[in-house]
This record gives sequence, structure tokens and C-alpha cells, in this order.
Amino acid sequence: MKIVFATNNHNKIKEVQKALPNVELVSLKSIGCLEALAEDQKTLEGNAQQKAEYVFNKYKLPCFADDTGLIIDSLDGAPGVYSARYAGDDCNAEKNMDLVLDSLEDKENRVARFKTVICLFTEAGPKFFDGIAEGEILLKRTGKDGFGYDPIFRPEGFDKSFAEMSIAQKNEISHRGIAVRKLIKELEK
Repeated sequence: MKIVFATNNHNKIKEVQKALPNVELVSLKSIGCLEALAEDQKTLEGNAQQKAEYVFNKYKLPCFADDTGLIIDSLDGAPGVYSARYAGDDCNAEKNMDLVLDSLEDKENRVARFKTVICLFTEAGPKFFDGIAEGEILLKRTGKDGFGYDPIFRPEGFDKSFAEMSIAQKNEISHRGIAVRKLIKELEK
């Protein structure tokens, strides 16, 4: 089975492809979609659907898209839906982490969670799958793997950050891994 994953993030494609061994993920680039996909909705669900629906309508291919937010309790849920561009429109992970760490400098409560929403868009319309990983924000970066906020997020019940885990370990417990497993069940139908 071939399905478009509406992202240009090679790390995400690698991570999700490992969880979908019987599905061939097709990138945006490989279908000739070179434009940046809009993410201007106010919810993770809205952004995921906006991207998947656009690709489905323009290229007539089944597609799924995700949006992920880091939700920090003591920052009133920020960065949330704005996680990728928290420190500015250039989507720079280092600047985003710096801003989170600076914002939490005087806060004791470092409880946070990642939430991923996947929208699968086919001729049947949209279907949504979500996953949440509870954890906390570390005092500093640890680990070299992963991407985004992984070096500063430690999942609940573990003594290392997402950036210190292998892709397989992370997929077992991560927000995206949980949502992808729900997507897999739907694709197997």
C-alpha cells in the first residue's frame, strides 16, 4: 500500500516508516508537491486536516498529515499549536528550546505533554487519530538523537530524554507512535 505522508521532515518520515513496515510512505517531494503546506488553523486537528485535505484534493492520493504540540502546564499550554514556530517563523528547534528553557527558568512545575493528531484523508473524508506522551521539561538538553524538543523532554516513567532513546524505543511510547498505531489499525481494515 502506498500513502502520502504530508511532511517534508525527513526525521518524521524515518520515524513513522519504521512503525509502518507494510506501507510505502510517499513524500511530498516525490509526488511533486514542493510548496509549503499551510498550518494556519487554531488547533492541531485543524492543521492536520488542512494539510491532508489539500494534498488529497490536489494530487488525488490518500494522504495523512500530523501536527504536534508541546503543552506545558506552567506556560498555560504554550507553545501548543505554535510549537514549531514558537521562537519565530523560521521553525528553528534550537531557538524554540531556548525560549522554553528561558520561560521555565523560575518555574518549579515542569509538567508537560506532547500531543500528536493525525488526519487520514481519503475518498471517505477525514479520520483522526491522536496520541499523548506525558512527561516533563528538563533543565537542559540531553541526548543527540531525535528532533524538535526531544532533547528537553523526558517521558513519564523514564530516566532519559526522547533524544537519548533509539527510534524504536521512542516509537513504543511517544505521542506520534501512539497515534501511528491507531492509524495502522485503520489502514489494516
